[in-house]
Amino acid sequence: MWREFCATGSFIKMEKKVNEAISKSRVGKYFKLEARKSTFTKEFRAGTATFLTMAYIITVNASVLSDSGGTCSVSDCTFPANQTHATPDCMLNNEGYEKCVSKMRSDLIVGTASASMIGSFAMGLLANLPLGLAPGMGPNAYLAYNLVGFHGSGKMSYQTVMAIFFVEGCAFLAIAVFGLRGRIARFIPQPVRLACAAGIGLFIAFVGLQPHQGVGLVGPDASTLVTLTACSSTNPLTGECTGGKMQSPTFWLSSVGFIIMCYGLMKEIKGSMIYGILFVTLISWIRNTSVTIFPNTPSGNSSYEYFKKVVDFHKIESTAGALNFSHFNNGEVWVALLTLLYIDVLATTGTLYTMAEIGGFVNEKGEFEGEYTAYMVDAGSTIVASTLGVSPIATFVESSAGIKEGGRTGITAIVVGFYFLLSLFFTPLIASVPPWAIGPSLVMVGVLMMKVVKDIDWNNIKHAVPAFVTMVLMPLTYSISNGIIGGTGVYIALSLYDSMVCWFKWLMRMKKMVVKEQNQVSATIADQSIEIF
Repeated sequence: MWREFCATGSFIKMEKKVNEAISKSRVGKYFKLEARKSTFTKEFRAGTATFLTMAYIITVNASVLSDSGGTCSVSDCTFPANQTHATPDCMLNNEGYEKCVSKMRSDLIVGTASASMIGSFAMGLLANLPLGLAPGMGPNAYLAYNLVGFHGSGKMSYQTVMAIFFVEGCAFLAIAVFGLRGRIARFIPQPVRLACAAGIGLFIAFVGLQPHQGVGLVGPDASTLVTLTACSSTNPLTGECTGGKMQSPTFWLSSVGFIIMCYGLMKEIKGSMIYGILFVTLISWIRNTSVTIFPNTPSGNSSYEYFKKVVDFHKIESTAGALNFSHFNNGEVWVALLTLLYIDVLATTGTLYTMAEIGGFVNEKGEFEGEYTAYMVDAGSTIVASTLGVSPIATFVESSAGIKEGGRTGITAIVVGFYFLLSLFFTPLIASVPPWAIGPSLVMVGVLMMKVVKDIDWNNIKHAVPAFVTMVLMPLTYSISNGIIGGTGVYIALSLYDSMVCWFKWLMRMKKMVVKEQNQVSATIADQSIEIF
C-alpha cells in the first residue's frame, strides 16, 4: 500500500498541498516562506540536518565541562575510617568525588540541551534566521583546562567562572543593543569575510577527520604533529598510532556513510546527509561487532545499559544558578572576562556573518535581515546558559548543513530547538550517536563551504594574502577567532602603505592650500600698504 501511495505520486501531491497551505497561512507569511523561496518540508529537513551535525555538542560539552569538576569539591570525597577529613588530593582520584562528577555531568547534559533549545527557538522566532545555537567549543575548554583547571586545580571556582560568563553575556547584550556588533563585523575586511567561510569549512572538516569527533583519519605524531592514522590501536594517553594504520573498522564504515552522502548530493536527493548519519549510527548500535559503540568492556556495558533506557529525564540539581560574584575584586577575573569578550565578539560575529553569506542573506552594504535581533538573541542566550551552569552560546557553524539543505527561514532554527527539546527526554539515544557517524557530515560541510573561494580576488595580493592567512590559521590553530584576527591584521599591515600615501597626498594638498592663502594675504597687505603710501 505504501509503495502504491508513493508510486502514484500521492505523497508528492500531499506534500505540495501542505507546503502551499502553510506558505499562505499566517505562519508562512510571518516566516516569509514564499519571499525566501522555501517550503515547510524543506525547512524541516534543513533543521533535521543541522541538529544531527551539531547534536554531538550535548555530550561533548558536558564531558569537557565535567573535566573541571564543576561544583564538586573536597567535601564530596569519601575518606578512610582512620581519617577525620579528606585532603585536596582526593579530587584527582576518589570514588565519592567521581560519583559527584558523574551526577553533575548529567546536569550539564540537560543544561546544554536546554540552553541550545532556548537559543535556537529565540533565533527562529525573533530573528527569522536558519541558525542553530549551542554552547561553543572554545569557552568550555578555556573554563575546564585554564580557569577552573582539571578537577578544580586552577585558580578560580566553577561558580566564579559562571559569573564571568553571565557578565560577559550582559556586555554582549549591551554591545548588541547599541548596534556596535554589526559595526564591528563590517570593520572586518571583505577578503577576510569571504575567507571565513572557506576557513570555517576547513576547520569543520579537520574536526571531522579526527578520532574524538570524527572518522579518525588524521591523528597526532611526535615529529610531524599531524599524520595519517585510522589505526586499529592507539596510545590512550597520546592518541598516537601503535599499529594497524588504515585498518580501523570504524573509519571504513564512516567512509561508506560519506559515499552515501556524496551520491545523494550528486543525484540531488533531499536529506542525503541525514541518511548517511543514520546508516552509520544504526550499524554502530549492533553489539559484538568491530564497529560497535558498545564494546564488551565495563564502560561499553555501562553505555549500553544507559542506551537501553531510551527515554530518561534528568532534573538539574547542582549547576543551575551556580553563580558567585564575590571574587570580582580579583584582577585575574577581569582579565578572563576581557579575554572572553574580545574573542567571542570576533568569533561569533564572524561566524554569524559567514552563515548569512552562505545563505545569501547579505546585501551590497554588508547587512542582512534580522542582523540586529540575531546579535541580541546570541547575547541573551549566553546569559541564560550561564544561569544553567554551561558555557556561552554561539551560532554554530554546523548550521551550514541545514542551509545547504535549503533552510532559509527561522523555521529551520525552530526545528533544531524542537529536537533539542526532544533530546531532554531521549538523551540515551542522542549520547549514543558515534563520532564516526558525525565525522563524514562535517567533512561534507567543509567541501560545500569551499565554493566561496572563487569570489576572492586572488590576483590582488592585498586580498589574497589576508584571505589565505585566515583560511590556514583556523584549522591549524584550532580557532576561528585566530583566523579572523590574523587575516585582519595582515590586511591592515598591507593597507598601511596606501594609507601613508593618502596621508602624504593630503598633507601636500593642505600645504599648498596654506601657502596659497599666505600668498593671498601677503598680496592683500602689500596692496593696502601701497594705497596708504
